Amino acid sequence: MSTAPHSSHIWTFFRTGGIDQVALNTSADIINLEHLDQKLWVALSCPVKGLEIDEKTLALIDADADGRIRVPELLAAVKWAATRLNNPSDLLAGNDNLAIAAINTSAPGGSILQGSAKQILRSLGKETDSALTTADAANTAAIFAASVLNGSGIIPPEATEDPAIQLLIKDIITCSGGTAARSGVLGITSAQIDTFFADLNAYTAWLEQSGTKDIAVLGDATAAACNAIKAVRTKVEDYFARCRMAAFDQRAIAALNRSESEYLAIAAKDLKLSAEEVADFPLARIESSKLLPLLEGVNPAWTKALATLHETAVTPVFGADKTSLTAAEWTELNAKFAAYETWLGGKAGSAVEKLGLPRAKEILAGNGRAALTALVDKDKALEPEFKAISDVERLARYNRDLRALLHNFVNFADFFARDKNAIFQAGTLFLDSRSCDLCVRVDNPATHAVLAAMSKAYIAYVECVRPGSEKISIAACFTQGDSDYLFVGRHGIFYDRKGRDWDATITKLIDNPISVRQAFWAPYKKAVRFIEEQVAKRAAAADSAATSKLEGAALKTVDTAATGKAGAPAKPKFEVGTVAALGVGLGAIGTLLGGFIAGFLGLGFFMPVGIIGIILLISGPSMLIAGIKLRQRNLGPILDANGWAINGRVKISVPFGTALTDQATLPKNSVRILGDPYAAKKHPLRTWLLVLVALGLAAVAVRLDCVRRGHYFWQPASAPPVQVAPATPTPAK
Repeated sequence: MSTAPHSSHIWTFFRTGGIDQVALNTSADIINLEHLDQKLWVALSCPVKGLEIDEKTLALIDADADGRIRVPELLAAVKWAATRLNNPSDLLAGNDNLAIAAINTSAPGGSILQGSAKQILRSLGKETDSALTTADAANTAAIFAASVLNGSGIIPPEATEDPAIQLLIKDIITCSGGTAARSGVLGITSAQIDTFFADLNAYTAWLEQSGTKDIAVLGDATAAACNAIKAVRTKVEDYFARCRMAAFDQRAIAALNRSESEYLAIAAKDLKLSAEEVADFPLARIESSKLLPLLEGVNPAWTKALATLHETAVTPVFGADKTSLTAAEWTELNAKFAAYETWLGGKAGSAVEKLGLPRAKEILAGNGRAALTALVDKDKALEPEFKAISDVERLARYNRDLRALLHNFVNFADFFARDKNAIFQAGTLFLDSRSCDLCVRVDNPATHAVLAAMSKAYIAYVECVRPGSEKISIAACFTQGDSDYLFVGRHGIFYDRKGRDWDATITKLIDNPISVRQAFWAPYKKAVRFIEEQVAKRAAAADSAATSKLEGAALKTVDTAATGKAGAPAKPKFEVGTVAALGVGLGAIGTLLGGFIAGFLGLGFFMPVGIIGIILLISGPSMLIAGIKLRQRNLGPILDANGWAINGRVKISVPFGTALTDQATLPKNSVRILGDPYAAKKHPLRTWLLVLVALGLAAVAVRLDCVRRGHYFWQPASAPPVQVAPATPTPAK
């Protein structure tokens, strides 16, 4: 939507941060917000995470749940809330208390909404209150706990006073697991009721099949025998297959019984009695046409399973003396229990098996199904009223939070109002005798810095840690002072919006001018740093050279003492040529310096202008560049890097930047004692030496200027000498 529909509403705009922003002051502003051209909105979208506003409220506004709030979603939230309030301007108050009388009962569903709000207060024991808070509306556990049936579709045992129906509901919960209601108690749903009775019918019908067919060959012991056969079936089939292979070729017996190396690997370990290490080995030693032993000479890992097979299945069928089986006898044993095993495989309604057949028949013969259906219908009738409880919470949240979102989305009034904080301001960073209010939460400083650098702001990325909390990162903008002592690794304290303190450490810096004052002094500071570095390098080199010479002299001394021979004569410390060259160099420097000072003094009364010109020549370029960047300082890229879509250029001017970063100042009317016992002592001799040097340089400059002019600058210039033309000789007569 590039243009807004026509509207006769008269908007009011205020100019802050270099852009015209719409003012939201009246109900008409709220109602006509959908007609405001989106090009005049400060932001077009924002994330739902990392903002100082309740994320549950933002999640309600984020209709498509994509993690971002866009203009249509915000307009829909405003329209929904405005139609349900008698006075839409209530949304601009940001009040946490939603008055019952403020709900518009003439709106669709308004009466039910107001009734639900009253129901919430009754459920919380606040019948006499005329307003509810967002916390009241969100306390669903207490609200729904006060009403057993509340339209949720979940029927707890307490929904009836009939003990038989209560027991039936508990049985269904036992079999299905139940469903937790919003009050926290377990109950059953209509679907779980239908499933339960379907399982009951299927289970009873399946059990009745065992009585119509002669499949339980051992009666009640049939199930145990069948289970014992299934437990060893795979290994027994494997055993007889190996025996048949051994009968086919005697050479395969060694391989079929596993290699000796495998037994050696097992023997090297501490074997257990159950010998799980050999569970994959054959049940018994493989030989041609050998019977399967059941009690002796069997694999230790399968001793118990084969003994159970002998006791529950082989003994009832073949007798207790039968301690081994042939392949044919094993096939016969399986066939005897095949029908029962097939019947077991078709078991239906196993979820209700734990109730037993008598209880299942009792439930089916009773009227429990009809009673449960009546409770479900009764609960369903209450659904509209209790469903509106969630709408009450929605309205309470919008009533409290839409003001903050509108003033940080449609305009940035909160950001430029110094008595409030914007929803993207995470807290305050205290570091380097300053407090920075423009601190934004960031997830990944490295990726954030790529776009944020376009803001032309000085940004410090700070890692914040606190015991018992997850580590967070912030981007703090320094908009006043200088950056001399801001460096990676420096520590400070960060206070979040809840007042909690975090240990803060700078991890990354984006270097941009902070102030024109810093730019003014920057060239001089760079020159001082350069001189310090050069002096340090020269001093280190001189120290290294002196140390080398000292070591060389000591070595020569040791050699002389050892050999009795003196070394080569030392060269003189100074040579005449070197001294002459130094003299020439110093003379040239003195002449240059003298000429500079003489020219400066030659300005006469315009010497102050010369001073200003020199200063501008040195500091002017740095100040000009800083001024240009400070005029371009923009909040947009910082928020864009966090997922916002900033529509305008939200400038951070120098005066506003001064307000965003406070420097340490002494309290008003405080007493200051200037005496510092540890201050550096001043030596008069040093001061006099500096004065004498300055006077000497000035005298040299004045003298050089006098030589150039032919007189001192305070003397009037002498008239040039009159040159008399030589007399013309008179010609001789």
